[in-house]
Amino acid sequence: MRNLFVRDEREAAVEQGGDRLAYIVVSYGLLLIVAYRSFVDQQASWDLLALVVAGGIVSVGYRMWRHGLSRNALVLAGLTIAIAVLVGALVAVGVRA
Repeated sequence: MRNLFVRDEREAAVEQGGDRLAYIVVSYGLLLIVAYRSFVDQQASWDLLALVVAGGIVSVGYRMWRHGLSRNALVLAGLTIAIAVLVGALVAVGVRA
């Protein structure tokens, strides 16, 4: 579909900033709902947590596809995944801090 009107860089940057803020609000909102259900209602919300993880995977995948991800960002993502797996394993076996 063709653009209905011409946009400049400022409009594109504002739109991207708005999308970024919306993604942050939705992701952290879902994490808060998952935490509330877990701690208060004693319910598992794996479907909502999967949405947060899937959003992160899509974001990183798109950046890798467009060659817009630096080596430092990849290392940081790898460390984050390793720590998350470690914490998840400790929670699964029942180790308490």
